[in-house]
Amino acid sequence: MTPLATGARLYGILDAGYAAEEDFPRLAASLLDGGVGILQIRAKTWAPARIVRVARAVAPLCHRAGVPLILNDYPELVEEACADGVHIGQDDMPVEQARRLMPPGKLLGLSTHSLEQARVAIARSPDYTGFGPLFATRTKPDYRPIGVTDIQSAVRESPHPVFCIGGIHRENLAAVMAAGARRVVIVSAILQAPDPAAYCRDCVSLLQSVAPESFP
Repeated sequence: MTPLATGARLYGILDAGYAAEEDFPRLAASLLDGGVGILQIRAKTWAPARIVRVARAVAPLCHRAGVPLILNDYPELVEEACADGVHIGQDDMPVEQARRLMPPGKLLGLSTHSLEQARVAIARSPDYTGFGPLFATRTKPDYRPIGVTDIQSAVRESPHPVFCIGGIHRENLAAVMAAGARRVVIVSAILQAPDPAAYCRDCVSLLQSVAPESFP
């Protein structure tokens, strides 16, 4: 299996809603320089061929940095795109089907939007889960925020890494960590920062301040 780095605490997403296609390689380099431990390409409206083209340009940057490249939604494109795995949602295909569409050993992430979904996900055996959205976010405007109350239970009960997501940014990161988060996804705040690499470094520094013994 492609390893999910033990130190992967900050998950970055190259989201087509915030960045133009031609900027993806430059932004990828910035996020990798800033210390993201996983990088995803999310482009909900793009044709598959366009996703593959961009992923193949970003993949060498990720692989040189030792960071997995994840595609959103398209397990069948993972091999062609030179990616390391896929992330799927609750309304997408089952985890088992997504795994069959990828070469063996690729990573699979699953979104969860409640503690109940997080518990159900344990039996589905993804390699990691997303948990949120914690707060209202323009990235996912149709999703109801779930708040921070259940973070500690979701993280404690899960045998796999849990990345909290949704409306997280540098200014509220300490509060999210205090609620139990150990790994987070940050999207718009990074992509819209004047210096994305520096922004990532600030967030990674905060995340690394958590004692190793409390970081499963």
